[in-house]
Amino acid sequence: MPIPPLPTLMIEPLVRTALLEDLGRAGDVTTDAVVPAEMRAATALVARKAGVVAGLDLALMAFRLMDPAIETKVERPDGSRLAPGDVIAAVAGPMRGILSAERVALNFLCHLSGVATATAALVEAVRGHKARITCTRKTMPGLRAVQKHAVRLGGGANHRFGLDDAVLIKDNHVAAAGGITQAIARARTGVGHLVKIEVEVDTLAQLEEALGAGIDAVLLDNMGPDTLRRAVAMVGGRAVTEASGGITLETAPAVAASGVDLISAGWLTHSAPALDIGLDWRG
Repeated sequence: MPIPPLPTLMIEPLVRTALLEDLGRAGDVTTDAVVPAEMRAATALVARKAGVVAGLDLALMAFRLMDPAIETKVERPDGSRLAPGDVIAAVAGPMRGILSAERVALNFLCHLSGVATATAALVEAVRGHKARITCTRKTMPGLRAVQKHAVRLGGGANHRFGLDDAVLIKDNHVAAAGGITQAIARARTGVGHLVKIEVEVDTLAQLEEALGAGIDAVLLDNMGPDTLRRAVAMVGGRAVTEASGGITLETAPAVAASGVDLISAGWLTHSAPALDIGLDWRG
């Protein structure tokens, strides 16, 4: 099923802020001085490495916000798989506007395509197992919505979008409450009946206590494959199981083989390498 794009209302402020930051107090003094106002150009966003497209709507919006006379034509929409040399979109119009928006457009497109590409690689690494790949709240400030959208485009799923959409009891919450059982009890009385409760555990003893208190999901933190298998058996389908900590392309298959429902990785959003995409001049 295709992933729908984010509403313009959500992404326009991000693109506008990025353009204003780049233009500073005097605009693009280099382009304005060097490029004649009447000059036009035909360009294309072209993949230089294989990957997955994400952030194209932000990139094209950067050109249109800079100059509404710039025309764009999408060749490979968000979620498309790319090979080196693939044309993602054509961009044509006033050369000044294209040059002034180029860096902002590529910043969004390369970064978010990198997130989608990294996610797709991790999804492929666990193929054949039931585990789904999810991101975390370890996102860049201001970019959470678009980074999480890029994860979905790469075939992954999203964890919490913020602190307000689910309860996740971590070790410091447990310490503050005086124990796992106490923390769960306080959470249950403090939130609405539709709010899910997840607890992070480091050991099987903690898992047993959490299950006894009743939870919707459990985050199995930094457990090896053997311990994860025992944890999944203990849960026995009574809660959603999520493995996290030290997840890489190399370790993910063994983690998935333990039978967990979810595998979460923060690096998908905070450390994924940018995908190499360039703006090539066509005339």
